[in-house]
Amino acid sequence: MLTSVNTMSIEKRKYELKSRAAAQQQTRERIVAATVELHTEVGPALTTVAEVARRAGVQRLTVYNHFPDDTGLFGACQAHWMQLHPLPDVATALAADDPAERVRSVFRAQYGWYRETEPMAEKVQRDRGSVPSLDSLMRRTADARLDQLADTLAIGLGESAERRALVRLGLDFWTWRRLAREGLDDDAAAELMTAAAMASLQRS
Repeated sequence: MLTSVNTMSIEKRKYELKSRAAAQQQTRERIVAATVELHTEVGPALTTVAEVARRAGVQRLTVYNHFPDDTGLFGACQAHWMQLHPLPDVATALAADDPAERVRSVFRAQYGWYRETEPMAEKVQRDRGSVPSLDSLMRRTADARLDQLADTLAIGLGESAERRALVRLGLDFWTWRRLAREGLDDDAAAELMTAAAMASLQRS
């Protein structure tokens, strides 16, 4: 009888711990979703813990318990956002034989992603200069990816510093944003920046 009671007690304790962990995970997810929503609406710099807590339906202390600092929260938000908006797959583009086609296809893919994510991307890029932890995250993730992509594309263009700079410029969010504001669609913008990169190749 005692063994049976102990077994029931252990099972009940396991169930309670499992339920508590699930509840904590759900709370964490609500906090992250609320933060992403606010980042899209007003930007990271204007997002407050008080408003995150209100939208997530928790106390401010709960937000701090899950995310003691901005670094952890920004990282969780980025992971959540990337699940909703995966980066473009450029493997096929990079496998093209023609260097110009590689550059053009990668630009086109990146520009399409920028168009899809513009409301968030614009605010994150705008605010990173005033939010050090956000800027640090972007340097380690988005910037590092684009730097590597530019290096890869530049190899097919002769690894010139000038051409690498042009390619990296073409991959930048603000370059796409400027071209889009000038009325160019993504295909035309990709074609223009590819032509600039290839023109530098012809001059060498």
